[in-house]
Amino acid sequence: MIAMEARIVAGISVPGTPLVGRAIDYAREACEPYLFNHVMRSWLFAAKIAELQNITHDAEVLAVGALLHDITLNERFAGPRRFEVEAADLARKFATEAGLDGRRAQLIWDSVALNSTPSIGLYKEAEIALCTAGICFDVVGLKYSLIPSSDVRAIIAEFPRLGMKKKMTACFCHIAKTQPETTYDNFVRDFGERLVSGYSVPSSVDLIAEAPFAE
Repeated sequence: MIAMEARIVAGISVPGTPLVGRAIDYAREACEPYLFNHVMRSWLFAAKIAELQNITHDAEVLAVGALLHDITLNERFAGPRRFEVEAADLARKFATEAGLDGRRAQLIWDSVALNSTPSIGLYKEAEIALCTAGICFDVVGLKYSLIPSSDVRAIIAEFPRLGMKKKMTACFCHIAKTQPETTYDNFVRDFGERLVSGYSVPSSVDLIAEAPFAE
């Protein structure tokens, strides 16, 4: 881990740099309270996983990626691309304007763009894999036994869930209903097919069969 000024949040040691402070402020402004608490928990869970597994990583990059990964997830989302990609562009702009070099900014972009695709994100660079792991821990309980229950309780006590399951589901259903073209190849499709009346998107089977080639 790159040495830098630290602070303790909910019992977890994380970077206390101005960049991270600005990312927290950005997330608080962009996210409604339940979602702000989610990104904070995701960051803290990711940082704890890194500590437990002794994973060398850029803690500022991890912080910014985790904190900004859902800044476009809301019931106002209007595309035109996947909400993760729209957020990734905003996060990279934030990083670049803060003076981060191209490599660190790109790691943040990947962390945000892949945050809901663990089948890829968990196998990327350490910062991306940790970001993905922290987010998935908070959303679906991925590897829930990895972090001591006392740490999990302390983090949730500091940043309560505030009905996240229902509120996040409402956001995904909104996207499936209003921007279905952004969902045909990703997890939001599951919410559309199960919970949104009239939801319809192309099938990958049809896309291949109808490709403009003879064979």
